[in-house]
Amino acid sequence: MSRIRAEGLGVSLDGREVLSGVDLRVRDGGWLAVIGANGAGKSTLLKALAGVLPCTGEVLVGDMPLRRLPPRRRARLIAYAPQSPALPADMTVFDYALLGRTPYIPYLGRESRADREATASVLRRLGLEPFASRRLGRLSGGERQRVVLARALVQQAPVLLLDEPTTALDLGHQQQVLELVDRLRLADGLTVVTTLHDLSVAGQYAEEMALISRGRVAASGAPADVLTEELIDEHFGARVRVETGPGGRPGVHLERPR
Repeated sequence: MSRIRAEGLGVSLDGREVLSGVDLRVRDGGWLAVIGANGAGKSTLLKALAGVLPCTGEVLVGDMPLRRLPPRRRARLIAYAPQSPALPADMTVFDYALLGRTPYIPYLGRESRADREATASVLRRLGLEPFASRRLGRLSGGERQRVVLARALVQQAPVLLLDEPTTALDLGHQQQVLELVDRLRLADGLTVVTTLHDLSVAGQYAEEMALISRGRVAASGAPADVLTEELIDEHFGARVRVETGPGGRPGVHLERPR
């Protein structure tokens, strides 16, 4: 069963076609990594899936067309973490994560005890409880990434969209964030869609991949079917060697021209 799918998705910005005829399906509880060269339309695709960018075609969560849902109802189905969110330096970790409960708080109302308990529970699971009262401006890069993830998880939506969740993180923090996402996906049955620029990392974690090129899906399927030397050469202009690792996962290695 598909948890989220796009049918004939198209996006135009400033009169320029950025995405055209994009079809995607992500199974319930699956992980899709969207890859592609810079400017291919990856971040635009996630924004369209999240419903924060006007588009043609259709995005469906289960059998529900996203465009027909009011924003608050949509936010209960899809949680979206942008690549570079605004993090108010003086806001505490707890208060920032609590913003994820906005879809459940009545207009002109205040958060309930249940909202605060849900927020505290997510912070515990992400190892952020000791930082709850710390200001965002005093966090490290890895801590900030976990806080952004926390706000998205506090929404308790079945679909999680993460735009480059490992941006600017060192190797250790990249692994921590992605392992955390995978554990939460398996424990809670989340459906995850991420954009990732590191092809080897994407190949290690995603169950399915979609290669975006010039605003269209150039290839999709299992990582081993998408991360091929021919496709990477054609769409990234890079000469690589692809090797199969444990579990049949592909690893991508740059080859220096001779």
